[in-house]
Amino acid sequence: MRDINFLTENNAKPIWHPMAHPAEMRATPPRIIMKGNGVEVTDIDGRTVLDAVGGLWNVNLGYSCDPIKQAIAAQLDALPYYSGFRGTSTGPSIELAFELCDWFAPEGMVRAFFTSGGSDSVETALRLSRQYWKIRGQGDRTKFLALKKGYHGTHFGGASVNGNANFRRNYEPLMPGVFHTPAPWTYRNPFEETDPVKLAKLCARAIEDEIAFQGGDTIAAFIMEPVLGAGGVIVPHESFMPMVRAICDRHEILLIADEVVTGFGRTGAWSGSRLSGVKPDFMTIAKAITSGYFPLGATLIGAKVAEVFEADKTSFGAIGHGYTYSGHPVGCAAGLAALAETKRLALHDNAAARGDELGRALEALKAKHALVGDVRYIGLMAALELVSDRAAKKPADKKTMNAVADAAYAAGVMLRVSGNTVILSPPLVISSADVVKIAEALDAGLTAAA
Repeated sequence: MRDINFLTENNAKPIWHPMAHPAEMRATPPRIIMKGNGVEVTDIDGRTVLDAVGGLWNVNLGYSCDPIKQAIAAQLDALPYYSGFRGTSTGPSIELAFELCDWFAPEGMVRAFFTSGGSDSVETALRLSRQYWKIRGQGDRTKFLALKKGYHGTHFGGASVNGNANFRRNYEPLMPGVFHTPAPWTYRNPFEETDPVKLAKLCARAIEDEIAFQGGDTIAAFIMEPVLGAGGVIVPHESFMPMVRAICDRHEILLIADEVVTGFGRTGAWSGSRLSGVKPDFMTIAKAITSGYFPLGATLIGAKVAEVFEADKTSFGAIGHGYTYSGHPVGCAAGLAALAETKRLALHDNAAARGDELGRALEALKAKHALVGDVRYIGLMAALELVSDRAAKKPADKKTMNAVADAAYAAGVMLRVSGNTVILSPPLVISSADVVKIAEALDAGLTAAA
C-alpha cells in the first residue's frame, strides 16, 4: 500500500463517494479508515472509535470474525470463482441456498436467487414480480406500490420505488407505473396523527384508496421495509404489516418484503416479517448475509411464486436475468460462515437486549436536549431526529448535524448523519458498556452543537 502521505494527499481526488457531492468531498475530505477490530475502527491518524454505524447496517459480527475470514481463504484456494450462467452450480451456492430456505422457512421462502447486494436483490424481485403475472396471463399487472420514506436501493427499479426525493430527483424520469402512499410515521405524516394504531389504519386505508384508483388488476406488487431504515428508522405499529398483507391478498397483489437491513437479527427477530408474523411473496436480503465481508445478496421466493414458475411450460417462465457474480462461491462460503456464527451467538437476542438499553438512553437524551425532536428504535436500529424548534418540528441544519457527528467522533464514536437525523446501527455483538459509550458520545455531540 502507498504511504500515508500519498493517501492523505489524494483522498477524495480520484474517487467519487456514494451519497455525497464530489465538490464537497474534495473541499472537506472524508475520514480515512485503515483498520477494524471487534466493534471499533481506526483511522489514518491512529484514532480508534466505536463504529455505531456498523459499516452500513451490515457488520453485524464486528470486524474480527475469524470463521468468515477462514472460510473466504479456504474457498479462494479451492475455487475462487465460477459462473452460474451455463447451468452450473458450486458447492457453497447449493449449501447457502439450502441454509437460507431453511432459515426463512417460517416466512414461507422456498427458493433463492443470488445477487451481489441489496440493490440487485430489489431489482430481481421487481422483475420476477412482473414476470410472474406474465406467466399467469395477466400482463397488465405492471405497476408497483411503495411507501413514502422507503428506501430500496439505487438501480432504476429500486430508485423508482424509493419514497425519498433525495434519491430520486437527480435521476428522473424514473420507471413509470410506481405509486407511493404515506408511511406510518408518527412524528411527521399528512394525517397529523400521533397514535400509532390509528395511523397504521389510516395508512392502510390510503393503500386501499390507491389500489381502487389504479385498479388492483394493474398492480404487480407492493414493496415495503418492515422497518424503514434509511428513511429515518420509522417503526410501524405491529398491526401495519399484517394489514398490508391482508390488503395484498384481497387484491391478489404480491408482497415484497425488503429485508436488506432487517434480516438476520437487527430488529431483535430473525426478520422484520417474522417480527410482524407475515409471510411475504418475496424477501430481499444482503448486508448481514456475510456481515459485510463479501458483496453478496439474494432474492428469496415464496412457494406460491415458485410453483407458478416451475409449472410453466412456455418461454415466459425462463429467467432472463442474472449477474456475473450470482452465487459467487467465495461469497457463499462467507455467507455460510457468517450465518453459522450469527446463529451460534443468537445475535437477535443480543440485539433485542442491547436495543432496549440503547432506547432508554436515547429517551433520556431527548429529555435532556431540546435539539432532539424525536427518537425511534427497535432492536439495534435507532434514530434521533434533530430540530431547531421542537414546537414547529423545524429540522436542524447541516452545520448542527456535522457538529454533533464531529463532537461524538472526538468522544470516541462514529455516527451516521442523514439529513436532520442521526442513525445508529451498531454491530449486533456490542456490549452494554458499548451502549453506554454511544450514549455518552451522543450527549457530548448534542451538548457541543447546542
